[in-house]
Amino acid sequence: MASSSSLTFTVRRREAVLVAPAEATPREFKRLSDVDDQDGLRFHVPVIQFYHDHPSMAGQDPCMVIREALARALVFYYPFAGRLRETEGRKLVVECTGEGVLFIEADADVRLDQFGDALQPLFPGLEELLWNVPGSDGILHCPLLLIQVTRLLCGGFVFALRFNHTMSDGSGIVQFMNAVAELARGAASPSLAPVWSRELLEARHPPRVTCVHREYEDVPGTIVSFDDMVHRSFFFGKAEVAALRRRVPEHLWNSSTFEILTAFLWKCRTIAIGASPEEEVRIIFAVNARDKSGLGLPAGYYGNAFAFAVAVSTAGKLSSYPIGYALELVKKAKSAVSDEYMRSLVDLMVLRGRPHLTVVRSYVVSDVTRMGFRDVDFGWGKAAYGGPAKGGVGAIPGVVSFYASMKNRKGEEGIVVPVCLLAPAMDKFTQEVHNLMEEVDDKDAKQQQPQGGAPTAPTLSLKTKL
Repeated sequence: MASSSSLTFTVRRREAVLVAPAEATPREFKRLSDVDDQDGLRFHVPVIQFYHDHPSMAGQDPCMVIREALARALVFYYPFAGRLRETEGRKLVVECTGEGVLFIEADADVRLDQFGDALQPLFPGLEELLWNVPGSDGILHCPLLLIQVTRLLCGGFVFALRFNHTMSDGSGIVQFMNAVAELARGAASPSLAPVWSRELLEARHPPRVTCVHREYEDVPGTIVSFDDMVHRSFFFGKAEVAALRRRVPEHLWNSSTFEILTAFLWKCRTIAIGASPEEEVRIIFAVNARDKSGLGLPAGYYGNAFAFAVAVSTAGKLSSYPIGYALELVKKAKSAVSDEYMRSLVDLMVLRGRPHLTVVRSYVVSDVTRMGFRDVDFGWGKAAYGGPAKGGVGAIPGVVSFYASMKNRKGEEGIVVPVCLLAPAMDKFTQEVHNLMEEVDDKDAKQQQPQGGAPTAPTLSLKTKL
């Protein structure tokens, strides 16, 4: 039984089965890259896709269509059908056993429209729509993918997937999902052939750290229990982003939406957690390295191909200075990720035993808005929502937020950001976000006020979902 304050439904699942490649595949060992097997990626990521019924697919069972396409896709992506082993130096390798991935067929007595006009995390009944098969969520010796397809009363369905992050990043898993989708629509093979080539991101001989990597510093402190976290999603549409942009100094007007939003959320979160003014706080974010020509990553590479950029400030400065201060730090951190930065990162992993990210007083964000989750089409059209199922996931839960694209109940496109914090900090964070947005509203209202007339009423609002 799944329920929320406004929605209750029951999911009936068949027993989970292993789906193996449809044809014989090589039995071999394949090394992961030295980016793949770092401590900070040794966890499973939940993804969820909602699909409407489609007239052209009348009489077609999405569970059967996707299961058959999955078996065929695993012929091309056969490492996913294997199991991870750990060798000397904590090095991860995939033993390509062909055992397969977990698949669950299910039915729910609920319609898609009952989830509401604005599909965004947290989703009611997520644990039922993506069932954690007991014993399946380990990193070693466990299935690398778990997929559940749940039919809905309206003819639509939910496609939910959980993947081992050491195998792929967001771009890599979307590439795999698109391969399954293409085969489901009748293709003979994926239009983009998968490429392993993990040796391209292995350490140099001898390894040498040539850049400063403060994202992996050892910082003493206590990690808050994930069980005490409150989850809430924040929606930023064009109006909210435009309002934030108007707060930016003129010399930073060319900043991207990601940079501005990241600076804004970092500032709000720092105030919310109540760090002492002299304490250091960090914003850590993923920077795609696929476009770094010096790395030579080919099209079709589906491993982890990014670096964690980091900006560091004292809490006092970040909390009290204008948003331009945080924005400059974010931009500088992003620009520091070069070919050499990636090479240095890879070498650091080997020299330091594959360390975890710094998590004490850190906030980690990842932008998946352009990865194409919503575009994955199994034959029923594009997803009504597609992307990460929730925030806070990770080897150290609670410190990570994803930026996902979504359409709100007014039909406006925007970015949804799931956030996890302790309840008092979440209340403070929400208030800080509202305060900063209202400051922009008030400033705009005064600028638009006709001489001698009443001030223009603020029009911006921040949408949140408990």
